[in-house]
Amino acid sequence: MARHDPTIQVLRLALALQEPGPGWSLERIREHFGGSRRTAERRLDAVRQIFPDLEGRLDGHRKLWRLPSGRASALLCWQADEIAALELARDRALRARRHDHADALDRVLAKIRSLLLPPSARRLAPDVEALVESEGIAARPGPRPRIDTAHMGTLRHAILACRAVRLGYRRRDGGRLTRPLVHPYGFLHGHRHYLVAWSPKREKLVLYALPNVTSVALTDEAFERDPAHDVRAFAERSFGVFQDEPVDVVWRFRRGAAARDAREYVFHPSQELDERPDGSLVVRFRACGLWEMAWHLFTWGDAVQILEPAALLDTYRAMIEAALRSVSEETRPRRVRRTRTAGRRTQFFPRSTR
Repeated sequence: MARHDPTIQVLRLALALQEPGPGWSLERIREHFGGSRRTAERRLDAVRQIFPDLEGRLDGHRKLWRLPSGRASALLCWQADEIAALELARDRALRARRHDHADALDRVLAKIRSLLLPPSARRLAPDVEALVESEGIAARPGPRPRIDTAHMGTLRHAILACRAVRLGYRRRDGGRLTRPLVHPYGFLHGHRHYLVAWSPKREKLVLYALPNVTSVALTDEAFERDPAHDVRAFAERSFGVFQDEPVDVVWRFRRGAAARDAREYVFHPSQELDERPDGSLVVRFRACGLWEMAWHLFTWGDAVQILEPAALLDTYRAMIEAALRSVSEETRPRRVRRTRTAGRRTQFFPRSTR
């Protein structure tokens, strides 16, 4: 309801009137913000009372209105995480080949930057860059588990300030609660969400499942980021989030619908597509995470063939065999017979009770 408040609408119009471009006509104001032409005129008059330097010029038979760039910027206070969120959304759109969304987000970012006064722009730039670089995007999408937003806020602050944190972390193997001291580097988003952090005790980058984080305590211990530990490069090693040694992967999708569908997928940032003369499609990339690859390939049924590596084929075969065991005679639900009783009610009886 707040976005339809007259005051909010006037403020939104003031911001829109300083966008780059020729300006806004009354008809465009009416179409964008709703209401009648008279309502658009009243909103424009309200803006003129606040900003007397509202400019109007004739363009043929219509009049266009605009505010000088940056005139209404004092109405806004931009935060680094807001701008970083837009940049990350644009990057995800590019990875998903949604160039229309990416172009739209680029336009939004350009408008925001046009509103920033130079001191604010200089203050926000390093924090925005640090937040964007701290985010890794896994190649495999999936469900979004619930994560404590307060924990995320503390971790992002620690990333920007280069401060160590003490986690309360419940291990997945047994549920034991641990309290590791780590240097947070960023996040890895995919089938599950993870914190990517340097563990001084284990002397390597470690993944911590964010849903398993029970507490985050900021410490006074500072650390220096190692440029060799790049979160994006770390993320792109894997098909999903599980990290081991990358291998060369080759899949072949059957000709027809399977090949057409696969052509639209981005299985991995490093993928190469090879369209064969018989209509099939061969996909090549280098990554780790064989179990996650097998989980994904399982959804394609018999439309895909694993050419390399042999270890992935073994993993896939083991997954199929496990699925077959789950529908064996021992676990299959007992068959039932149906009988009709007096009236029109139906009762079901297990076959074994006949």
